[in-house]
Amino acid sequence: MQAEVIMNTSLPLPLFTKGKVRDVYDLGNRLLIVSTDRISAFDVVLPNGIPCKGEALNRLSNYWFNQMEDIIANHVIEVVDPRTSLVEKTDPIKIEFVVRGYLYGSLFDRYKQGKAQYLPKGLEKAEKLRNPILTPTTKADVGHDVELSKDDVIERIGKSLAIEIEEASMRIYEKAAQKAEASGIVIADTKFEFGFRRKELMLIDECLTPDSSRFWPTDKYQIGCDQFSYDKQYVRDYLLSVGWNKQPPAPRLPEYVIVETSKKYIEAYEQLTGRKF
Repeated sequence: MQAEVIMNTSLPLPLFTKGKVRDVYDLGNRLLIVSTDRISAFDVVLPNGIPCKGEALNRLSNYWFNQMEDIIANHVIEVVDPRTSLVEKTDPIKIEFVVRGYLYGSLFDRYKQGKAQYLPKGLEKAEKLRNPILTPTTKADVGHDVELSKDDVIERIGKSLAIEIEEASMRIYEKAAQKAEASGIVIADTKFEFGFRRKELMLIDECLTPDSSRFWPTDKYQIGCDQFSYDKQYVRDYLLSVGWNKQPPAPRLPEYVIVETSKKYIEAYEQLTGRKF
Protein backbone atom coordinates (compact mmCIF):
# COMPACT_ATOMS: atom_id res chain seq x y z
CA MET A 1 0.00 0.00 0.00
CA GLN A 2 1.44 3.34 -1.05
CA ALA A 3 2.11 5.95 1.65
CA GLU A 4 -0.18 8.97 1.83
CA VAL A 5 1.24 11.96 0.00
CA ILE A 6 1.19 15.24 1.97
CA MET A 7 1.15 18.18 -0.44
CA ASN A 8 -0.14 20.88 1.92
CA THR A 9 -0.63 21.33 5.65
CA SER A 10 -3.13 23.40 7.58
CA LEU A 11 -2.38 23.73 11.28
CA PRO A 12 -4.19 26.10 13.69
CA LEU A 13 -1.04 28.22 13.92
CA PRO A 14 0.17 31.41 12.17
CA LEU A 15 1.94 30.53 8.91
CA PHE A 16 5.49 31.94 8.93
CA THR A 17 6.51 30.93 5.40
CA LYS A 18 5.48 28.42 2.78
CA GLY A 19 8.50 27.25 0.80
CA LYS A 20 8.79 24.96 -2.19
CA VAL A 21 8.84 21.94 0.13
CA ARG A 22 8.34 23.05 3.74
CA ASP A 23 5.47 24.75 5.55
CA VAL A 24 6.80 26.79 8.47
CA TYR A 25 4.59 27.90 11.36
CA ASP A 26 5.31 30.73 13.81
CA LEU A 27 5.45 29.92 17.54
CA GLY A 28 6.91 33.23 18.70
CA ASN A 29 10.61 32.62 19.33
CA ARG A 30 10.36 29.17 17.77
CA LEU A 31 9.26 27.72 14.44
CA LEU A 32 7.53 24.48 13.51
CA ILE A 33 8.88 23.14 10.22
CA VAL A 34 6.77 20.56 8.38
CA SER A 35 8.48 18.84 5.44
CA THR A 36 5.81 18.04 2.86
CA ASP A 37 6.08 15.65 -0.09
CA ARG A 38 6.17 18.50 -2.61
CA ILE A 39 9.02 18.46 -5.09
CA SER A 40 10.37 21.30 -7.21
CA ALA A 41 12.50 21.35 -10.32
CA PHE A 42 14.01 24.39 -12.01
CA ASP A 43 12.44 26.53 -9.24
CA VAL A 44 8.89 25.34 -10.06
CA VAL A 45 6.81 23.18 -7.69
CA LEU A 46 5.48 20.13 -9.53
CA PRO A 47 1.82 19.04 -9.39
CA ASN A 48 2.72 15.58 -8.04
CA GLY A 49 4.09 14.82 -4.61
CA ILE A 50 6.67 12.10 -3.90
CA PRO A 51 5.59 9.52 -1.27
CA CYS A 52 7.77 9.52 1.89
CA LYS A 53 9.93 12.40 0.61
CA GLY A 54 9.16 14.78 3.50
CA GLU A 55 9.88 12.13 6.12
CA ALA A 56 13.14 11.14 4.42
CA LEU A 57 14.28 14.76 4.24
CA ASN A 58 13.47 15.57 7.85
CA ARG A 59 14.94 12.36 9.25
CA LEU A 60 18.15 12.66 7.24
CA SER A 61 18.58 16.34 8.02
CA ASN A 62 18.26 15.70 11.74
CA TYR A 63 20.69 12.80 11.53
CA TRP A 64 23.31 15.13 10.04
CA PHE A 65 22.53 17.99 12.44
CA ASN A 66 23.34 15.59 15.30
CA GLN A 67 26.53 14.41 13.59
CA MET A 68 27.81 17.97 13.24
CA GLU A 69 27.19 19.26 16.76
CA ASP A 70 30.90 19.00 17.54
CA ILE A 71 31.53 21.53 14.74
CA ILE A 72 28.61 23.96 15.10
CA ALA A 73 25.31 24.34 16.94
CA ASN A 74 22.07 23.90 15.01
CA HIS A 75 18.54 25.23 15.32
CA VAL A 76 16.73 21.96 16.15
CA ILE A 77 15.02 21.79 19.54
CA GLU A 78 12.93 18.66 19.10
CA VAL A 79 11.82 16.27 16.38
CA VAL A 80 8.04 16.29 16.77
CA ASP A 81 7.27 13.52 14.28
CA PRO A 82 9.07 11.99 11.27
CA ARG A 83 8.33 14.98 9.02
CA THR A 84 8.15 17.78 11.61
CA SER A 85 10.79 19.61 13.68
CA LEU A 86 10.53 22.32 16.33
CA VAL A 87 13.41 24.77 15.87
CA GLU A 88 14.81 28.01 17.20
CA LYS A 89 13.78 31.11 15.29
CA THR A 90 17.03 32.67 14.10
CA ASP A 91 18.11 35.79 12.28
CA PRO A 92 19.11 34.11 8.99
CA ILE A 93 22.06 35.11 6.84
CA LYS A 94 20.67 35.60 3.33
CA ILE A 95 23.42 33.62 1.62
CA GLU A 96 23.60 29.97 0.62
CA PHE A 97 27.05 28.50 1.19
CA VAL A 98 27.62 25.87 -1.49
CA VAL A 99 30.54 23.48 -0.99
CA ARG A 100 31.67 21.55 -4.07
CA GLY A 101 33.99 18.59 -4.01
CA TYR A 102 33.48 17.56 -7.64
CA LEU A 103 33.28 19.36 -10.98
CA TYR A 104 29.61 19.03 -11.89
CA GLY A 105 26.39 20.92 -12.55
CA SER A 106 26.60 24.68 -12.92
CA LEU A 107 30.28 24.66 -11.88
CA PHE A 108 31.12 22.38 -14.82
CA ASP A 109 29.11 24.63 -17.15
CA ARG A 110 31.08 27.70 -15.99
CA TYR A 111 34.35 25.76 -16.23
CA LYS A 112 33.65 24.85 -19.88
CA GLN A 113 32.94 28.53 -20.59
CA GLY A 114 36.26 29.56 -19.01
CA LYS A 115 34.53 31.26 -16.06
CA ALA A 116 36.08 29.14 -13.30
CA GLN A 117 39.68 30.23 -13.69
CA TYR A 118 40.48 29.36 -10.08
CA LEU A 119 40.41 25.67 -11.15
CA PRO A 120 43.28 23.96 -13.00
CA LYS A 121 42.93 23.24 -16.71
CA GLY A 122 42.23 19.79 -18.09
CA LEU A 123 39.63 18.59 -15.57
CA GLU A 124 36.82 16.32 -16.74
CA LYS A 125 33.13 16.32 -15.88
CA ALA A 126 32.45 14.85 -12.41
CA GLU A 127 36.16 14.78 -11.55
CA LYS A 128 37.06 15.14 -7.89
CA LEU A 129 38.64 18.50 -7.09
CA ARG A 130 42.01 18.56 -5.38
CA ASN A 131 40.37 20.47 -2.52
CA PRO A 132 36.67 21.28 -1.95
CA ILE A 133 35.72 24.87 -2.87
CA LEU A 134 33.09 27.27 -1.57
CA THR A 135 30.83 28.96 -4.15
CA PRO A 136 28.34 31.10 -2.19
CA THR A 137 25.15 32.37 -3.82
CA THR A 138 22.39 34.81 -3.03
CA LYS A 139 19.29 33.28 -1.48
CA ALA A 140 16.60 34.52 -3.85
CA ASP A 141 12.95 34.48 -2.73
CA VAL A 142 11.96 34.66 -6.41
CA GLY A 143 13.94 33.51 -9.45
CA HIS A 144 17.43 32.04 -9.57
CA ASP A 145 20.28 32.45 -7.09
CA VAL A 146 23.31 34.45 -8.21
CA GLU A 147 26.88 33.40 -7.39
CA LEU A 148 28.82 35.63 -5.01
CA SER A 149 32.57 36.15 -4.86
CA LYS A 150 34.50 35.95 -1.60
CA ASP A 151 34.68 39.76 -1.60
CA ASP A 152 30.89 39.97 -2.10
CA VAL A 153 30.36 37.80 0.98
CA ILE A 154 32.80 39.86 3.06
CA GLU A 155 31.04 43.05 1.99
CA ARG A 156 27.69 41.63 3.10
CA ILE A 157 28.61 39.99 6.43
CA GLY A 158 32.14 41.08 7.34
CA LYS A 159 35.49 39.32 7.07
CA SER A 160 35.62 37.48 10.40
CA LEU A 161 32.12 35.99 10.00
CA ALA A 162 32.85 35.04 6.38
CA ILE A 163 35.99 33.18 7.50
CA GLU A 164 34.16 31.46 10.39
CA ILE A 165 31.37 30.24 8.09
CA GLU A 166 33.78 29.08 5.39
CA GLU A 167 35.76 27.06 7.92
CA ALA A 168 32.59 25.52 9.40
CA SER A 169 31.20 24.70 5.95
CA MET A 170 34.41 22.96 4.91
CA ARG A 171 34.65 20.98 8.15
CA ILE A 172 31.02 19.83 7.87
CA TYR A 173 31.45 18.83 4.23
CA GLU A 174 34.69 16.95 4.84
CA LYS A 175 33.28 15.05 7.82
CA ALA A 176 30.08 14.19 5.93
CA ALA A 177 31.96 13.20 2.76
CA GLN A 178 34.19 10.83 4.73
CA LYS A 179 31.24 9.21 6.54
CA ALA A 180 29.22 8.96 3.32
CA GLU A 181 32.06 7.40 1.35
CA ALA A 182 32.35 4.69 4.00
CA SER A 183 28.65 4.00 3.31
CA GLY A 184 29.13 3.85 -0.45
CA ILE A 185 28.00 7.36 -1.37
CA VAL A 186 29.87 10.30 -2.88
CA ILE A 187 28.69 13.76 -1.76
CA ALA A 188 29.50 15.77 -4.87
CA ASP A 189 28.27 19.07 -3.48
CA THR A 190 25.90 20.49 -0.90
CA LYS A 191 24.63 23.80 0.45
CA PHE A 192 24.43 25.14 3.98
CA GLU A 193 22.54 28.00 5.57
CA PHE A 194 23.36 29.80 8.79
CA GLY A 195 21.65 32.16 11.21
CA PHE A 196 22.08 33.80 14.61
CA ARG A 197 20.23 33.05 17.81
CA ARG A 198 21.22 35.37 20.69
CA LYS A 199 24.55 36.11 18.93
CA GLU A 200 25.31 32.38 18.53
CA LEU A 201 26.01 31.22 14.97
CA MET A 202 23.89 28.20 14.06
CA LEU A 203 23.46 25.80 11.17
CA ILE A 204 19.83 26.15 10.05
CA ASP A 205 17.32 25.12 7.38
CA GLU A 206 18.27 21.59 6.24
CA CYS A 207 21.49 19.62 6.29
CA LEU A 208 22.91 17.23 3.68
CA THR A 209 19.65 15.99 2.16
CA PRO A 210 18.93 14.92 -1.43
CA ASP A 211 17.24 18.32 -1.91
CA SER A 212 20.34 20.28 -0.90
CA SER A 213 23.07 17.91 -2.12
CA ARG A 214 24.20 15.65 -4.93
CA PHE A 215 24.61 12.05 -3.77
CA TRP A 216 26.22 9.49 -6.10
CA PRO A 217 26.68 5.77 -5.39
CA THR A 218 30.42 5.08 -5.35
CA ASP A 219 30.04 1.80 -7.27
CA LYS A 220 28.52 3.66 -10.26
CA TYR A 221 30.73 6.76 -10.14
CA GLN A 222 32.66 7.35 -13.35
CA ILE A 223 34.66 10.43 -14.37
CA GLY A 224 33.73 12.15 -17.61
CA CYS A 225 30.01 11.40 -17.78
CA ASP A 226 26.62 12.08 -16.19
CA GLN A 227 26.20 10.39 -12.82
CA PHE A 228 23.50 8.13 -11.39
CA SER A 229 22.13 10.18 -8.53
CA TYR A 230 20.05 9.93 -5.36
CA ASP A 231 18.81 13.51 -5.71
CA LYS A 232 16.19 15.23 -7.89
CA GLN A 233 18.20 14.79 -11.09
CA TYR A 234 16.01 11.84 -12.10
CA VAL A 235 12.98 14.14 -12.11
CA ARG A 236 14.88 16.92 -13.89
CA ASP A 237 16.01 14.49 -16.58
CA TYR A 238 12.44 13.32 -17.17
CA LEU A 239 11.16 16.90 -17.46
CA LEU A 240 13.89 17.77 -19.94
CA SER A 241 13.13 14.62 -21.97
CA VAL A 242 9.52 15.73 -22.53
CA GLY A 243 10.64 19.18 -23.66
CA TRP A 244 9.26 21.22 -20.75
CA ASN A 245 10.31 24.86 -21.05
CA LYS A 246 10.95 25.20 -17.27
CA GLN A 247 8.08 27.68 -16.93
CA PRO A 248 4.96 27.03 -14.81
CA PRO A 249 2.77 25.11 -14.92
CA ALA A 250 4.96 22.01 -14.75
CA PRO A 251 3.75 18.78 -16.34
CA ARG A 252 2.48 15.91 -14.20
CA LEU A 253 4.96 13.14 -13.49
CA PRO A 254 4.16 9.59 -14.61
CA GLU A 255 3.77 6.94 -11.92
CA TYR A 256 7.10 5.23 -12.66
CA VAL A 257 9.02 8.51 -12.12
CA ILE A 258 7.18 9.12 -8.84
CA VAL A 259 7.87 5.57 -7.56
CA GLU A 260 11.55 5.61 -8.56
CA THR A 261 12.10 9.06 -7.05
CA SER A 262 10.51 7.96 -3.76
CA LYS A 263 12.84 4.93 -3.71
CA LYS A 264 15.87 7.19 -4.24
CA TYR A 265 15.02 9.35 -1.20
CA ILE A 266 14.48 6.30 1.01
CA GLU A 267 17.65 4.56 -0.24
CA ALA A 268 19.71 7.69 0.39
CA TYR A 269 18.43 7.86 3.98
CA GLU A 270 19.04 4.17 4.66
CA GLN A 271 22.48 4.03 3.10
CA LEU A 272 23.79 7.21 4.71
CA THR A 273 22.44 6.51 8.21
CA GLY A 274 22.59 2.72 8.29
CA ARG A 275 19.02 2.80 9.63
CA LYS A 276 15.85 1.22 8.25
CA PHE A 277 13.34 3.79 6.99
